[in-house]
Amino acid sequence: MQLRIVAATLAALLSSGPLAAQADTRIPQGEYAARRDSLTARLGPGVVIGYGATYPADYDFAFRQLPAFDYLTGFREPDAAMVLLHEDEVVALTLFTDRPTVRTQFYDGFRETPAALAARTGATVRPLEEFSAVVDSLAGTGAPLFELRDFGSGDAVARDTLTRGRELIRRLEAHHPGMRITDAQPVLDRLRARKSEAEIQLLREAVVLTDEALRGTLEVIAPGVWEYQVEGAILETFRSGGGDGPGYTPIVGSGINSTTLHYVRNDRRMEAGDLILMDIGAQVAGYSADLTRTVPVDGTFTPDQRAVYEIVLEAVEAAEAEARPGTPAAASEAAATDVRLRGMAELGLIQSPDATYDPPWPVDCRARPDQCLQGMLFMIHGISHGLGLEVHDPASFYYDEGRYHPGDVFTIEPGIYVNAQVLDLLPDTPKNRAFVAAVREAVERYHAIGVRIEDDYLMTADGLVRLSDAPREIDAIERAMR
Repeated sequence: MQLRIVAATLAALLSSGPLAAQADTRIPQGEYAARRDSLTARLGPGVVIGYGATYPADYDFAFRQLPAFDYLTGFREPDAAMVLLHEDEVVALTLFTDRPTVRTQFYDGFRETPAALAARTGATVRPLEEFSAVVDSLAGTGAPLFELRDFGSGDAVARDTLTRGRELIRRLEAHHPGMRITDAQPVLDRLRARKSEAEIQLLREAVVLTDEALRGTLEVIAPGVWEYQVEGAILETFRSGGGDGPGYTPIVGSGINSTTLHYVRNDRRMEAGDLILMDIGAQVAGYSADLTRTVPVDGTFTPDQRAVYEIVLEAVEAAEAEARPGTPAAASEAAATDVRLRGMAELGLIQSPDATYDPPWPVDCRARPDQCLQGMLFMIHGISHGLGLEVHDPASFYYDEGRYHPGDVFTIEPGIYVNAQVLDLLPDTPKNRAFVAAVREAVERYHAIGVRIEDDYLMTADGLVRLSDAPREIDAIERAMR
């Protein structure tokens, strides 16, 4: 059926609407419109539907808009949805917003009128309760239908089974047998990968705040200080510097906690001789930085800590040297991996750079021999991800043959994490018994040393630009802590 019939259907369903919410003002409205145009141009004529985030169920948690919805609308209030209608090269946005009660306005504040929101954004504004009926009517016209999944992070997409979006799609499929609904998220992710100048500026500001917070911790960290005191200093800097707050829960792990990748309890009292690993990121207008520094609690690296730290720092520098426009991100990963494997072999943590073991998780060692290297036990994550509205945002090197492109903003973050307890988690096989016997003494020597160094970068036509500059060389860190 022709899309002009869809337009007539939508027009018949639209009139005045409820109170709506302000869009973000740090990014021009024209850029949001251009993003919608770019998405629909790639999808073709049809209807794009999507939900925003729901109101937090617990007042202890601040509201955060879903990245895809934020990217296309800049609308940062809870309980909203959208319809994008693309016909005859015209893209029309309709926002469906929750109708606040008198009581909720007293509690949560007043919102823009529909007329003001429509004038500012060019969108038509409707009550949220009409969204399902409108979409059902549009689906009945036979027009191509595209959905944007309502998950909070791309990391959670495989677990998206209970969201409002999934529930709506199931209802539509039941009401319209044979209807085809296309996932628009992969197309949108590719658009989000390359950052605009406005986005880059917001990310620069987030990095500056995060750098400042990391420098501030060097004046707080000392034996006897609690991890949460360091976290408190970080959060204070984020807010007093004008940021939204943290882009994710800060990781502040000392001693053995430095070897846990996503440690967030931050409740240990630090001791002399500990390292403390701080993985933090300020958020500015929805865009998050992501930096990590590892420093000695008493201000001076021990010889063993220094040895591991120097390997990780060399790995960072090797990855940076490989990162250029048009080069594959895999080259940076390989360079950082090679440095760490050789370094760990010299320390006796592994038998040799190419020695293998039987991993404690499912992996086909014949198909993925790199995942069965002994060194992977002590460096179990990749070294890079994109940055933006998600702390793990899309980047161009996720696509385009895995190559860097101007406009990419991303991390480089190799690490080494030594915890003697992991040796007891290995399957009891002849290969593993030989591995453990050969390395246990060294692993126990370097036990509780976890080191990650993470910086944020912008790829330009002229090459790689490091956005962050908190101290990362050993001498600079020790000098700052003195």
